[in-house]
Amino acid sequence: MLKKMPFLLLAILIGIFFLGHFIPAQSQSFLFAVSNTIKEILIFVLPLIIFCLLFKTAVTLAKQASKLIVFILLAVCLSNFISTMLSYQVGLLVYQFDIALNLPDPTQSLNAAWNFVLPKLNLNQYAMFSGIILGILGGMAQPKMSHKIAELFDKYVHLFLRGFIYILPIFILGFAIKLTHDGLMAEIVQHYRKIFIVIAVAQFSYILFIYLLANNFRLKKWLNSVRYMLSATISGFSTMSSAASMPLTILATERNTQNPDLAKSVIPATVNIHLIGDCFAIPILAFAILKSFGLDEPSLVQYVVFALYFVLAKFSVAAVPGGGIYVMLPILEQQLGFSGQMSTIITALYILFDPVITSANVLGNGGFAMLIDRALTQFKFKKC
Repeated sequence: MLKKMPFLLLAILIGIFFLGHFIPAQSQSFLFAVSNTIKEILIFVLPLIIFCLLFKTAVTLAKQASKLIVFILLAVCLSNFISTMLSYQVGLLVYQFDIALNLPDPTQSLNAAWNFVLPKLNLNQYAMFSGIILGILGGMAQPKMSHKIAELFDKYVHLFLRGFIYILPIFILGFAIKLTHDGLMAEIVQHYRKIFIVIAVAQFSYILFIYLLANNFRLKKWLNSVRYMLSATISGFSTMSSAASMPLTILATERNTQNPDLAKSVIPATVNIHLIGDCFAIPILAFAILKSFGLDEPSLVQYVVFALYFVLAKFSVAAVPGGGIYVMLPILEQQLGFSGQMSTIITALYILFDPVITSANVLGNGGFAMLIDRALTQFKFKKC
């Protein structure tokens, strides 16, 4: 199912784009209502998911408290922050593009067959901080009990996310129908093609520079390192899952590092939290959508605050296709002023581009492990 997911989602988007107008209006309204209901439920339970995932991460960190783990954690935060800040410069460039969407007349817009609305609790930030703090304190004070609780949290979150994978096509179907009915799908195809190209160039240029830096700017070694990672990168593209590509990433990283055992520690610990592809794609798409809706670009100070929340939220990204965007929607709405319609558009764009984003994440993780290996070798960093 997971390997076929990107092709299924792409088929849905293409099929609705060309054939959506053949679906009866009542059915369109029904399917949009279903998707909207799923979104409401997802957003409502998101703080709990974030808390559970961060609690487990923090318990694991506290249990394995060592200089190496802390060093890797800080390096992940720094790497994600640098990537996010670099995307600010690219986003400013994208904001200059002529990408004003022709927004639909509200009276002609597709309405849901019913309005299922849950309270907007806005607890994501509290879930982030409380999950980290309680996880670390519990892991230090009561490690056995905290570990059991963390495993229980992980079990139920995993069940929820596995179930979400199976309803993901239905979730996307309703919003694709909405975008097509309102004429936004055609606008997106027309105006966002070059945005995708800019994102891909920015992502892979930066990642290839990381490989060049990790190889001391030796071109032959650089080419070999990238070549070793191609299988894992292609796997990331086809599965839209960094975790599913992890075995190939580990094998390639073992060949690229001086300490092969390091790959078995760094890659599993960072596979779902070190996401260079997301750090470029989501902010750049956000700039494009802000421009499309005639809103001002964020100031540097506003963007730095957004980037800090963004980096922290990366520790709770759901490990499902398109999972990188769901956790970020409340942050985009709270920090950058996104509306519900803007959130719908960036979700559709992200999922459409997710294969490329995930392949960038996988390739970036291999480069990150090489930099960690080089740093530990240079400073003779040892586990304690």
